[in-house]
Amino acid sequence: MNILSVALLLVVLCSLGDKAYAQKNFAVRNNLIYDISGTPNLGFDVRVSPHWTLGLNAGYRPWPTDDNTTRKWKHFLIAPELRHWNDSTFHRSYWGTNVFYSHYNVGHVTFPFDLYKTVRHNRVQGDLIGLGAFYGRSWRLNRYFRLEGEVGLGVGYTWAKKYDCAHCGSYLGHHNKPFLIPKLTLNVVYQKAEKKQKEPIITPIDTTTPPPPVLVVHPVEDNTGKAGALQRENPVLANINQYRPYDRTRILRKEKGALYVHFPVNKSELSRDFRSNANTLDRIVDITRQIMADSTSSVRRIQIVGLASIEGRVQHNEQLASDRAQALKQYVQQQVPQATEALFDVANGGEAWAELRDQIHDAVTEMETGKVEADGRRLAGLRQAIGIIDSESDLTRREQRLRQLDGGRPFDYIKKNFLGDQRNSGYLRIYFDYVPDTAAKTINQATQLIQQKRYEEALAQLRTVQGDSRAWNALAVALWNTGQKDAALNYFRLAAQQGNADARENLRKLTK
Repeated sequence: MNILSVALLLVVLCSLGDKAYAQKNFAVRNNLIYDISGTPNLGFDVRVSPHWTLGLNAGYRPWPTDDNTTRKWKHFLIAPELRHWNDSTFHRSYWGTNVFYSHYNVGHVTFPFDLYKTVRHNRVQGDLIGLGAFYGRSWRLNRYFRLEGEVGLGVGYTWAKKYDCAHCGSYLGHHNKPFLIPKLTLNVVYQKAEKKQKEPIITPIDTTTPPPPVLVVHPVEDNTGKAGALQRENPVLANINQYRPYDRTRILRKEKGALYVHFPVNKSELSRDFRSNANTLDRIVDITRQIMADSTSSVRRIQIVGLASIEGRVQHNEQLASDRAQALKQYVQQQVPQATEALFDVANGGEAWAELRDQIHDAVTEMETGKVEADGRRLAGLRQAIGIIDSESDLTRREQRLRQLDGGRPFDYIKKNFLGDQRNSGYLRIYFDYVPDTAAKTINQATQLIQQKRYEEALAQLRTVQGDSRAWNALAVALWNTGQKDAALNYFRLAAQQGNADARENLRKLTK
Protein backbone atom coordinates (compact mmCIF):
# COMPACT_ATOMS: atom_id res chain seq x y z
CA MET A 1 0.00 0.00 0.00
CA ASN A 2 1.59 3.28 -1.06
CA ILE A 3 1.98 6.18 1.39
CA LEU A 4 -0.67 8.40 -0.21
CA SER A 5 -3.31 5.63 -0.07
CA VAL A 6 -2.54 4.99 3.59
CA ALA A 7 -2.88 8.67 4.39
CA LEU A 8 -6.22 8.96 2.59
CA LEU A 9 -7.61 5.88 4.32
CA LEU A 10 -6.57 7.14 7.78
CA VAL A 11 -8.13 10.57 7.17
CA VAL A 12 -11.43 8.96 6.21
CA LEU A 13 -11.41 6.56 9.18
CA CYS A 14 -10.71 9.33 11.66
CA SER A 15 -13.52 11.45 10.24
CA LEU A 16 -16.01 8.57 10.59
CA GLY A 17 -15.18 7.68 14.17
CA ASP A 18 -17.81 5.47 15.82
CA LYS A 19 -20.85 6.96 14.13
CA ALA A 20 -23.67 4.53 13.55
CA TYR A 21 -23.58 5.52 9.90
CA ALA A 22 -20.08 4.03 9.59
CA GLN A 23 -20.96 0.97 11.60
CA LYS A 24 -23.41 -0.66 9.24
CA ASN A 25 -24.34 1.55 6.28
CA PHE A 26 -20.95 2.74 5.05
CA ALA A 27 -17.63 1.10 4.13
CA VAL A 28 -14.23 2.44 2.99
CA ARG A 29 -11.79 0.36 0.96
CA ASN A 30 -8.39 0.42 -0.70
CA ASN A 31 -7.29 -1.79 -3.63
CA LEU A 32 -3.93 -3.33 -2.70
CA ILE A 33 -3.18 -4.52 -6.24
CA TYR A 34 -3.79 -0.99 -7.54
CA ASP A 35 -1.39 0.23 -4.85
CA ILE A 36 1.35 -2.06 -6.14
CA SER A 37 1.16 -0.27 -9.48
CA GLY A 38 1.96 2.96 -7.65
CA THR A 39 -1.56 4.42 -7.91
CA PRO A 40 -3.18 5.88 -4.77
CA ASN A 41 -6.85 4.82 -4.68
CA LEU A 42 -9.87 4.78 -2.45
CA GLY A 43 -13.39 3.35 -2.63
CA PHE A 44 -16.67 3.84 -0.76
CA ASP A 45 -19.83 1.75 -0.34
CA VAL A 46 -23.22 2.95 0.90
CA ARG A 47 -26.04 0.54 1.76
CA VAL A 48 -29.27 1.36 -0.12
CA SER A 49 -31.26 -1.76 0.91
CA PRO A 50 -30.61 -4.94 2.91
CA HIS A 51 -28.83 -6.58 -0.05
CA TRP A 52 -27.73 -3.69 -2.27
CA THR A 53 -24.91 -1.13 -2.04
CA LEU A 54 -23.83 1.77 -4.23
CA GLY A 55 -20.11 2.44 -4.47
CA LEU A 56 -17.50 4.73 -6.01
CA ASN A 57 -13.84 3.86 -6.75
CA ALA A 58 -11.21 6.41 -7.73
CA GLY A 59 -7.49 6.28 -8.46
CA TYR A 60 -5.00 9.00 -9.41
CA ARG A 61 -1.35 8.58 -10.49
CA PRO A 62 0.22 11.99 -11.18
CA TRP A 63 3.79 10.89 -11.66
CA PRO A 64 6.23 11.11 -13.24
CA THR A 65 5.73 14.85 -12.97
CA ASP A 66 8.70 15.40 -15.28
CA ASP A 67 7.36 15.34 -18.86
CA ASN A 68 10.86 14.46 -20.13
CA THR A 69 10.73 11.07 -18.45
CA THR A 70 10.46 8.36 -21.04
CA ARG A 71 8.41 5.84 -19.09
CA LYS A 72 4.96 7.18 -18.22
CA TRP A 73 1.75 5.86 -16.62
CA LYS A 74 -0.02 9.03 -15.61
CA HIS A 75 -3.78 8.61 -15.31
CA PHE A 76 -6.98 9.37 -13.43
CA LEU A 77 -9.74 6.72 -12.99
CA ILE A 78 -13.25 6.95 -11.55
CA ALA A 79 -15.69 4.00 -11.43
CA PRO A 80 -19.21 4.05 -9.88
CA GLU A 81 -20.53 0.57 -9.11
CA LEU A 82 -23.59 -1.34 -7.88
CA ARG A 83 -23.30 -4.51 -5.80
CA HIS A 84 -25.75 -7.20 -4.75
CA TRP A 85 -24.78 -9.03 -1.55
CA ASN A 86 -26.01 -12.56 -0.99
CA ASP A 87 -25.82 -11.87 2.75
CA SER A 88 -27.33 -8.74 4.28
CA THR A 89 -24.34 -8.21 6.63
CA PHE A 90 -21.86 -7.02 3.91
CA HIS A 91 -20.29 -10.43 4.21
CA ARG A 92 -19.59 -13.47 2.06
CA SER A 93 -20.18 -13.33 -1.70
CA TYR A 94 -21.49 -10.61 -3.97
CA TRP A 95 -21.72 -9.68 -7.61
CA GLY A 96 -21.89 -6.32 -9.27
CA THR A 97 -21.54 -4.07 -12.25
CA ASN A 98 -19.67 -0.80 -12.81
CA VAL A 99 -19.01 1.93 -15.32
CA PHE A 100 -15.57 3.53 -15.53
CA TYR A 101 -13.84 6.52 -17.08
CA SER A 102 -10.12 7.33 -17.32
CA HIS A 103 -7.94 10.07 -18.74
CA TYR A 104 -4.42 8.75 -19.31
CA ASN A 105 -0.93 9.40 -20.70
CA VAL A 106 0.93 6.10 -21.01
CA GLY A 107 4.17 5.23 -22.74
CA HIS A 108 6.91 2.56 -22.66
CA VAL A 109 4.95 0.43 -20.11
CA THR A 110 4.79 -3.36 -20.27
CA PHE A 111 1.56 -4.78 -18.84
CA PRO A 112 1.20 -8.40 -17.62
CA PHE A 113 -0.11 -11.16 -19.86
CA ASP A 114 1.07 -9.31 -22.98
CA LEU A 115 -1.78 -6.78 -22.70
CA TYR A 116 -1.83 -3.40 -24.53
CA LYS A 117 1.21 -3.91 -26.76
CA THR A 118 0.82 -0.46 -28.28
CA VAL A 119 2.24 1.32 -25.22
CA ARG A 120 5.41 -0.80 -25.00
CA HIS A 121 7.25 1.31 -27.54
CA ASN A 122 4.89 4.25 -28.08
CA ARG A 123 3.04 6.80 -26.02
CA VAL A 124 -0.74 7.03 -26.09
CA GLN A 125 -2.62 9.96 -24.57
CA GLY A 126 -6.42 10.16 -24.41
CA ASP A 127 -9.61 8.93 -22.69
CA LEU A 128 -11.53 5.71 -22.27
CA ILE A 129 -15.00 4.71 -21.00
CA GLY A 130 -16.41 1.27 -20.36
CA LEU A 131 -18.86 -1.06 -18.63
CA GLY A 132 -17.89 -4.05 -16.50
CA ALA A 133 -19.24 -6.92 -14.41
CA PHE A 134 -17.55 -8.72 -11.54
CA TYR A 135 -17.91 -11.32 -8.81
CA GLY A 136 -16.42 -10.95 -5.35
CA ARG A 137 -15.93 -12.66 -2.01
CA SER A 138 -15.50 -11.07 1.41
CA TRP A 139 -13.62 -12.39 4.48
CA ARG A 140 -13.94 -10.70 7.87
CA LEU A 141 -10.63 -10.17 9.70
CA ASN A 142 -11.98 -8.60 12.89
CA ARG A 143 -14.77 -6.28 13.99
CA TYR A 144 -13.45 -3.41 11.86
CA PHE A 145 -11.61 -4.87 8.84
CA ARG A 146 -12.22 -7.39 6.11
CA LEU A 147 -10.67 -8.44 2.79
CA GLU A 148 -12.41 -8.53 -0.57
CA GLY A 149 -11.29 -10.39 -3.67
CA GLU A 150 -12.84 -9.67 -7.07
CA VAL A 151 -12.54 -10.94 -10.63
CA GLY A 152 -14.33 -9.43 -13.56
CA LEU A 153 -14.24 -8.20 -17.12
CA GLY A 154 -14.99 -4.86 -18.75
CA VAL A 155 -15.62 -3.71 -22.30
CA GLY A 156 -15.27 -0.18 -23.57
CA TYR A 157 -13.96 2.26 -26.12
CA THR A 158 -10.88 4.54 -26.13
CA TRP A 159 -10.09 7.59 -28.18
CA ALA A 160 -6.48 8.86 -28.01
CA LYS A 161 -3.47 10.22 -29.87
CA LYS A 162 -0.47 8.04 -30.54
CA TYR A 163 3.15 9.29 -30.42
CA ASP A 164 6.45 7.74 -31.33
CA CYS A 165 8.06 8.27 -27.91
CA ALA A 166 7.12 9.25 -24.39
CA HIS A 167 7.87 12.98 -24.71
CA CYS A 168 9.16 14.26 -27.97
CA GLY A 169 8.10 11.59 -30.40
CA SER A 170 6.37 12.32 -33.65
CA TYR A 171 2.58 12.26 -33.78
CA LEU A 172 1.53 8.99 -35.41
CA GLY A 173 -2.25 9.55 -35.61
CA HIS A 174 -5.43 8.65 -33.75
CA HIS A 175 -5.67 5.56 -31.59
CA ASN A 176 -9.45 4.93 -31.39
CA LYS A 177 -10.62 1.37 -30.76
CA PRO A 178 -12.78 -0.89 -28.56
CA PHE A 179 -11.07 -2.89 -25.83
CA LEU A 180 -11.46 -5.59 -23.20
CA ILE A 181 -10.01 -4.99 -19.74
CA PRO A 182 -9.77 -7.68 -17.03
CA LYS A 183 -10.40 -6.86 -13.39
CA LEU A 184 -8.44 -8.39 -10.51
CA THR A 185 -8.86 -6.73 -7.13
CA LEU A 186 -7.80 -7.31 -3.54
CA ASN A 187 -9.39 -4.74 -1.24
CA VAL A 188 -8.80 -4.04 2.40
CA VAL A 189 -12.08 -2.68 3.80
CA TYR A 190 -12.96 -0.79 6.95
CA GLN A 191 -16.47 -1.37 8.23
CA LYS A 192 -17.48 -1.81 11.83
CA ALA A 193 -19.56 -4.94 12.35
CA GLU A 194 -23.16 -4.58 13.40
CA LYS A 195 -23.85 -5.23 17.05
CA LYS A 196 -25.96 -8.25 17.81
CA GLN A 197 -29.50 -7.44 18.78
CA LYS A 198 -30.31 -8.16 22.36
CA GLU A 199 -32.87 -10.85 22.93
CA PRO A 200 -36.21 -9.23 23.75
CA ILE A 201 -37.41 -9.58 27.28
CA ILE A 202 -40.67 -11.51 27.23
CA THR A 203 -43.03 -10.64 30.02
CA PRO A 204 -45.12 -13.65 31.07
CA ILE A 205 -48.83 -13.28 30.44
CA ASP A 206 -50.91 -12.96 33.53
CA THR A 207 -52.87 -16.19 33.35
CA THR A 208 -54.99 -15.28 36.32
CA THR A 209 -57.16 -13.07 34.06
CA PRO A 210 -58.38 -15.28 31.20
CA PRO A 211 -59.50 -13.69 27.93
CA PRO A 212 -63.24 -13.30 27.44
CA PRO A 213 -64.89 -16.45 26.06
CA VAL A 214 -65.79 -16.72 22.40
CA LEU A 215 -69.51 -17.45 22.39
CA VAL A 216 -70.98 -19.84 19.83
CA VAL A 217 -73.91 -18.94 17.58
CA HIS A 218 -75.00 -20.65 14.37
CA PRO A 219 -77.85 -20.09 11.88
CA VAL A 220 -81.08 -21.98 12.50
CA GLU A 221 -82.82 -24.23 10.01
CA ASP A 222 -85.75 -22.91 8.03
CA ASN A 223 -88.95 -24.50 9.34
CA THR A 224 -90.54 -26.01 6.24
CA GLY A 225 -93.25 -27.63 8.31
CA LYS A 226 -94.01 -31.34 8.47
CA ALA A 227 -93.73 -31.63 4.70
CA GLY A 228 -90.19 -30.28 4.74
CA ALA A 229 -89.17 -32.73 7.48
CA LEU A 230 -90.77 -35.68 5.66
CA GLN A 231 -89.13 -34.71 2.37
CA ARG A 232 -85.66 -35.58 3.71
CA GLU A 233 -86.54 -39.28 3.77
CA ASN A 234 -89.32 -39.36 1.15
CA PRO A 235 -88.22 -38.13 -2.29
CA VAL A 236 -91.80 -38.62 -3.52
CA LEU A 237 -92.43 -35.23 -1.91
CA ALA A 238 -91.57 -32.11 -3.89
CA ASN A 239 -92.23 -28.42 -3.43
CA ILE A 240 -95.12 -27.07 -5.48
CA ASN A 241 -92.71 -24.82 -7.43
CA GLN A 242 -91.33 -28.01 -9.04
CA TYR A 243 -94.72 -29.13 -10.39
CA ARG A 244 -95.31 -29.44 -14.14
CA PRO A 245 -98.21 -31.05 -16.00
CA TYR A 246 -97.68 -34.47 -17.56
CA ASP A 247 -97.09 -34.97 -21.28
CA ARG A 248 -96.27 -38.22 -23.03
CA THR A 249 -92.69 -37.23 -23.89
CA ARG A 250 -91.61 -37.44 -20.22
CA ILE A 251 -89.51 -40.43 -19.19
CA LEU A 252 -91.12 -41.10 -15.83
CA ARG A 253 -88.87 -43.96 -14.77
CA LYS A 254 -85.89 -41.60 -14.65
CA GLU A 255 -87.57 -38.99 -12.46
CA LYS A 256 -86.21 -39.76 -9.01
CA GLY A 257 -88.57 -40.12 -6.10
CA ALA A 258 -91.77 -41.14 -7.82
CA LEU A 259 -93.73 -44.06 -6.40
CA TYR A 260 -95.28 -46.82 -8.50
CA VAL A 261 -98.25 -49.10 -7.79
CA HIS A 262 -98.38 -52.26 -9.91
CA PHE A 263 -101.29 -54.03 -11.56
CA PRO A 264 -101.64 -57.58 -12.92
CA VAL A 265 -101.58 -58.01 -16.68
CA ASN A 266 -104.61 -56.47 -18.36
CA LYS A 267 -106.20 -55.52 -15.00
CA SER A 268 -107.13 -52.22 -13.39
CA GLU A 269 -108.17 -53.52 -9.96
CA LEU A 270 -105.75 -52.26 -7.28
CA SER A 271 -104.55 -55.05 -4.99
CA ARG A 272 -102.44 -54.46 -1.85
CA ASP A 273 -101.10 -58.01 -2.14
CA PHE A 274 -99.68 -57.61 -5.66
CA ARG A 275 -95.88 -57.16 -5.72
CA SER A 276 -94.79 -54.32 -3.35
CA ASN A 277 -98.12 -52.47 -3.39
CA ALA A 278 -98.84 -52.71 0.35
CA ASN A 279 -95.73 -50.79 1.45
CA THR A 280 -96.10 -48.22 -1.32
CA LEU A 281 -99.77 -47.53 -0.60
CA ASP A 282 -99.17 -47.22 3.13
CA ARG A 283 -96.39 -44.67 2.53
CA ILE A 284 -98.61 -42.59 0.23
CA VAL A 285 -101.45 -42.52 2.74
CA ASP A 286 -99.23 -41.85 5.78
CA ILE A 287 -97.35 -38.98 4.13
CA THR A 288 -100.57 -37.36 2.92
CA ARG A 289 -102.20 -37.60 6.34
CA GLN A 290 -99.22 -36.13 8.22
CA ILE A 291 -98.93 -33.12 5.94
CA MET A 292 -102.66 -32.41 6.07
CA ALA A 293 -102.57 -32.54 9.87
CA ASP A 294 -99.79 -29.93 10.06
CA SER A 295 -100.74 -26.26 10.32
CA THR A 296 -97.53 -24.99 8.70
CA SER A 297 -97.62 -27.10 5.53
CA SER A 298 -100.18 -28.38 3.08
CA VAL A 299 -100.70 -30.80 0.19
CA ARG A 300 -101.10 -28.77 -2.98
CA ARG A 301 -101.17 -31.44 -5.69
CA ILE A 302 -101.21 -35.24 -6.00
CA GLN A 303 -100.10 -36.15 -9.51
CA ILE A 304 -100.97 -39.61 -10.85
CA VAL A 305 -100.16 -40.90 -14.33
CA GLY A 306 -101.75 -44.18 -15.49
CA LEU A 307 -99.79 -46.35 -17.93
CA ALA A 308 -100.22 -49.57 -19.88
CA SER A 309 -97.88 -51.70 -21.92
CA ILE A 310 -97.82 -51.53 -25.73
CA GLU A 311 -99.27 -55.02 -26.17
CA GLY A 312 -102.79 -55.33 -27.57
CA ARG A 313 -105.26 -52.92 -29.03
CA VAL A 314 -104.47 -49.25 -28.61
CA GLN A 315 -108.01 -48.29 -27.61
CA HIS A 316 -108.11 -50.99 -24.93
CA ASN A 317 -104.75 -49.94 -23.52
CA GLU A 318 -105.78 -46.28 -23.39
CA GLN A 319 -108.84 -47.20 -21.33
CA LEU A 320 -106.79 -49.55 -19.14
CA ALA A 321 -104.25 -46.80 -18.31
CA SER A 322 -107.07 -44.38 -17.46
CA ASP A 323 -108.83 -46.94 -15.21
CA ARG A 324 -105.57 -47.68 -13.35
CA ALA A 325 -104.98 -43.99 -12.61
CA GLN A 326 -108.56 -43.60 -11.35
CA ALA A 327 -108.24 -46.72 -9.16
CA LEU A 328 -105.22 -45.25 -7.37
CA LYS A 329 -106.93 -41.90 -6.96
CA GLN A 330 -110.02 -43.54 -5.43
CA TYR A 331 -107.85 -45.53 -2.99
CA VAL A 332 -106.14 -42.40 -1.69
CA GLN A 333 -109.48 -40.57 -1.37
CA GLN A 334 -110.96 -43.47 0.63
CA GLN A 335 -108.01 -43.55 3.04
CA VAL A 336 -107.62 -39.75 3.32
CA PRO A 337 -111.07 -38.16 3.11
CA GLN A 338 -109.54 -34.67 3.45
CA ALA A 339 -107.97 -35.10 -0.01
CA THR A 340 -110.52 -33.23 -2.10
CA GLU A 341 -111.05 -33.69 -5.81
CA ALA A 342 -109.23 -30.43 -6.55
CA LEU A 343 -105.95 -31.79 -5.19
CA PHE A 344 -105.66 -34.54 -7.81
CA ASP A 345 -103.95 -34.19 -11.18
CA VAL A 346 -104.82 -37.47 -12.93
CA ALA A 347 -103.35 -38.05 -16.40
CA ASN A 348 -103.77 -40.91 -18.88
CA GLY A 349 -100.34 -41.91 -20.13
CA GLY A 350 -101.76 -44.59 -22.44
CA GLU A 351 -99.27 -46.98 -23.98
CA ALA A 352 -95.86 -46.23 -22.54
CA TRP A 353 -94.00 -45.87 -25.84
CA ALA A 354 -91.65 -43.12 -24.56
CA GLU A 355 -90.70 -45.32 -21.60
CA LEU A 356 -90.14 -48.34 -23.85
CA ARG A 357 -88.00 -46.47 -26.35
CA ASP A 358 -85.81 -45.14 -23.54
CA GLN A 359 -85.38 -48.63 -22.10
CA ILE A 360 -84.37 -50.05 -25.48
CA HIS A 361 -81.96 -47.17 -26.06
CA ASP A 362 -80.28 -47.75 -22.69
CA ALA A 363 -79.93 -51.46 -23.46
CA VAL A 364 -78.29 -50.71 -26.83
CA THR A 365 -75.86 -48.31 -25.16
CA GLU A 366 -74.85 -50.93 -22.59
CA MET A 367 -74.28 -53.50 -25.34
CA GLU A 368 -72.22 -51.08 -27.41
CA THR A 369 -70.02 -50.15 -24.45
CA GLY A 370 -69.54 -53.75 -23.35
CA LYS A 371 -71.43 -53.47 -20.06
CA VAL A 372 -73.83 -56.16 -21.26
CA GLU A 373 -72.79 -59.02 -23.52
CA ALA A 374 -74.83 -59.36 -26.71
CA ASP A 375 -74.37 -60.83 -30.15
CA GLY A 376 -74.44 -58.62 -33.21
CA ARG A 377 -77.83 -59.91 -34.33
CA ARG A 378 -79.57 -58.87 -31.10
CA LEU A 379 -77.89 -55.46 -31.11
CA ALA A 380 -78.91 -54.86 -34.73
CA GLY A 381 -82.48 -55.94 -33.97
CA LEU A 382 -82.81 -53.50 -31.04
CA ARG A 383 -81.42 -50.68 -33.18
CA GLN A 384 -84.04 -51.47 -35.84
CA ALA A 385 -86.73 -51.48 -33.14
CA ILE A 386 -85.78 -47.91 -32.16
CA GLY A 387 -85.98 -46.96 -35.82
CA ILE A 388 -89.50 -48.36 -36.11
CA ILE A 389 -90.66 -46.49 -32.98
CA ASP A 390 -89.24 -43.23 -34.32
CA SER A 391 -90.60 -43.58 -37.87
CA GLU A 392 -94.00 -45.27 -37.49
CA SER A 393 -96.72 -42.92 -36.19
CA ASP A 394 -99.59 -45.43 -36.30
CA LEU A 395 -99.39 -47.21 -32.92
CA THR A 396 -101.15 -50.38 -34.10
CA ARG A 397 -98.90 -50.66 -37.15
CA ARG A 398 -95.87 -49.87 -34.96
CA GLU A 399 -96.58 -52.83 -32.64
CA GLN A 400 -97.14 -55.15 -35.64
CA ARG A 401 -93.84 -54.19 -37.23
CA LEU A 402 -91.98 -54.77 -33.95
CA ARG A 403 -93.52 -58.25 -33.63
CA GLN A 404 -92.53 -59.13 -37.21
CA LEU A 405 -88.97 -57.79 -36.97
CA ASP A 406 -86.37 -60.58 -37.51
CA GLY A 407 -88.88 -63.35 -36.93
CA GLY A 408 -90.00 -61.87 -33.60
CA ARG A 409 -86.63 -62.27 -31.85
CA PRO A 410 -86.20 -58.57 -30.84
CA PHE A 411 -89.83 -58.42 -29.64
CA ASP A 412 -89.37 -61.53 -27.48
CA TYR A 413 -86.36 -59.84 -25.84
CA ILE A 414 -88.35 -56.62 -25.32
CA LYS A 415 -91.32 -58.50 -23.85
CA LYS A 416 -89.14 -60.46 -21.46
CA ASN A 417 -87.01 -57.54 -20.23
CA PHE A 418 -89.10 -54.35 -20.49
CA LEU A 419 -92.85 -54.79 -20.81
CA GLY A 420 -93.35 -56.23 -17.34
CA ASP A 421 -92.45 -52.90 -15.69
CA GLN A 422 -95.02 -51.04 -17.78
CA ARG A 423 -97.97 -52.94 -16.33
CA ASN A 424 -98.47 -50.49 -13.46
CA SER A 425 -100.34 -47.30 -12.56
CA GLY A 426 -97.27 -45.30 -13.34
CA TYR A 427 -96.03 -42.21 -11.74
CA LEU A 428 -97.25 -40.73 -8.47
CA ARG A 429 -95.82 -37.64 -6.74
CA ILE A 430 -97.10 -35.41 -3.95
CA TYR A 431 -96.43 -31.67 -4.15
CA PHE A 432 -96.54 -29.55 -0.98
CA ASP A 433 -96.28 -25.96 0.18
CA TYR A 434 -95.56 -24.41 3.59
CA VAL A 435 -95.97 -21.15 5.45
CA PRO A 436 -92.80 -19.04 4.97
CA ASP A 437 -90.63 -19.13 8.11
CA THR A 438 -90.05 -15.40 8.65
CA ALA A 439 -88.74 -16.00 12.17
CA ALA A 440 -85.85 -18.15 10.90
CA LYS A 441 -84.98 -15.48 8.35
CA THR A 442 -84.84 -12.81 11.10
CA ILE A 443 -82.77 -15.03 13.44
CA ASN A 444 -80.24 -15.81 10.71
CA GLN A 445 -79.91 -12.15 9.70
CA ALA A 446 -79.24 -11.28 13.35
CA THR A 447 -76.69 -14.12 13.56
CA GLN A 448 -74.77 -12.55 10.69
CA LEU A 449 -74.79 -9.20 12.53
CA ILE A 450 -73.41 -10.90 15.66
CA GLN A 451 -70.60 -12.44 13.63
CA GLN A 452 -69.82 -8.89 12.39
CA LYS A 453 -69.87 -7.68 16.06
CA ARG A 454 -72.86 -5.43 15.38
CA TYR A 455 -74.52 -6.52 18.62
CA GLU A 456 -76.94 -3.63 19.12
CA GLU A 457 -78.43 -4.11 15.63
CA ALA A 458 -78.67 -7.88 16.18
CA LEU A 459 -80.39 -7.37 19.53
CA ALA A 460 -83.01 -5.08 17.99
CA GLN A 461 -83.92 -7.74 15.40
CA LEU A 462 -83.95 -10.62 17.88
CA ARG A 463 -86.35 -8.76 20.17
CA THR A 464 -88.99 -9.10 17.45
CA VAL A 465 -88.80 -12.95 17.52
CA GLN A 466 -87.86 -13.60 21.16
CA GLY A 467 -90.97 -15.75 21.55
CA ASP A 468 -89.40 -18.34 19.22
CA SER A 469 -87.13 -20.69 21.21
CA ARG A 470 -84.75 -20.94 18.23
CA ALA A 471 -83.81 -17.28 18.83
CA TRP A 472 -82.85 -17.65 22.49
CA ASN A 473 -79.17 -18.57 22.08
CA ALA A 474 -78.49 -15.75 19.59
CA LEU A 475 -80.48 -13.37 21.82
CA ALA A 476 -78.34 -14.37 24.81
CA VAL A 477 -75.10 -13.78 22.87
CA ALA A 478 -76.30 -10.31 21.82
CA LEU A 479 -77.34 -9.48 25.41
CA TRP A 480 -74.00 -10.67 26.84
CA ASN A 481 -72.01 -8.53 24.41
CA THR A 482 -74.10 -5.45 25.19
CA GLY A 483 -73.46 -5.77 28.93
CA GLN A 484 -76.79 -7.36 29.94
CA LYS A 485 -75.20 -10.45 31.46
CA ASP A 486 -77.95 -11.57 33.88
CA ALA A 487 -80.57 -11.56 31.11
CA ALA A 488 -78.09 -13.34 28.81
CA LEU A 489 -77.52 -16.16 31.32
CA ASN A 490 -81.28 -16.59 31.71
CA TYR A 491 -81.77 -17.04 27.93
CA PHE A 492 -78.73 -19.36 27.70
CA ARG A 493 -80.36 -21.61 30.33
CA LEU A 494 -83.73 -21.56 28.56
CA ALA A 495 -82.15 -22.43 25.22
CA ALA A 496 -80.08 -25.22 26.81
CA GLN A 497 -83.24 -26.70 28.36
CA GLN A 498 -84.74 -26.80 24.84
CA GLY A 499 -81.74 -28.89 23.70
CA ASN A 500 -79.74 -26.13 21.96
CA ALA A 501 -76.15 -27.43 21.77
CA ASP A 502 -74.68 -23.95 21.20
CA ALA A 503 -76.36 -22.66 24.36
CA ARG A 504 -74.99 -25.56 26.43
CA GLU A 505 -71.49 -24.85 25.13
CA ASN A 506 -71.80 -21.13 25.90
CA LEU A 507 -72.97 -21.86 29.46
CA ARG A 508 -70.02 -24.18 29.96
CA LYS A 509 -67.60 -21.44 28.86
CA LEU A 510 -69.20 -18.76 31.02
CA THR A 511 -69.41 -20.87 34.19
CA LYS A 512 -65.97 -22.50 33.84
